[in-house]
Amino acid sequence: MIMGMSALRERSAHSQLAPGERLLAYATVVPAKSAKGIGIGASLANHMVNTMGAQSGGAGSIAAGMPRTSGALLMRVTDQRVGLVQPLDGTPVWEVPRSWVTRVERRPRTQLMARFRLHFADGSWLAFLTMRRRTIEQFRSLIG
Repeated sequence: MIMGMSALRERSAHSQLAPGERLLAYATVVPAKSAKGIGIGASLANHMVNTMGAQSGGAGSIAAGMPRTSGALLMRVTDQRVGLVQPLDGTPVWEVPRSWVTRVERRPRTQLMARFRLHFADGSWLAFLTMRRRTIEQFRSLIG
């Protein structure tokens, strides 16, 4: 039997958790610095979304530590960390201790997707896109 996409994502979100670590929430997100639009004006829109308002913080900041990615990933929040994993196999892409993430900020939509920022203890932040506004609200209720 073929596993459904939601079951696959849930298994991926639970993948490689430390003993005793609890998964609190997960959702599909796209890092703003790798988002791709389509249609007329997509090239200019891609450049604007990927460079302006996608991240803050210089070299050595928490935000600068996230590698360049492409496509959708799963953002997961556990009782110990916040991170991104591959949606099909749960391979970690980037993770930080939960204490390093200070808040979630909902941003105005610039595309069809809802936009939010993760703010970090060093003052840097990263922007993400998601299909559902309730995803942002769930992350905000857990993180602040």
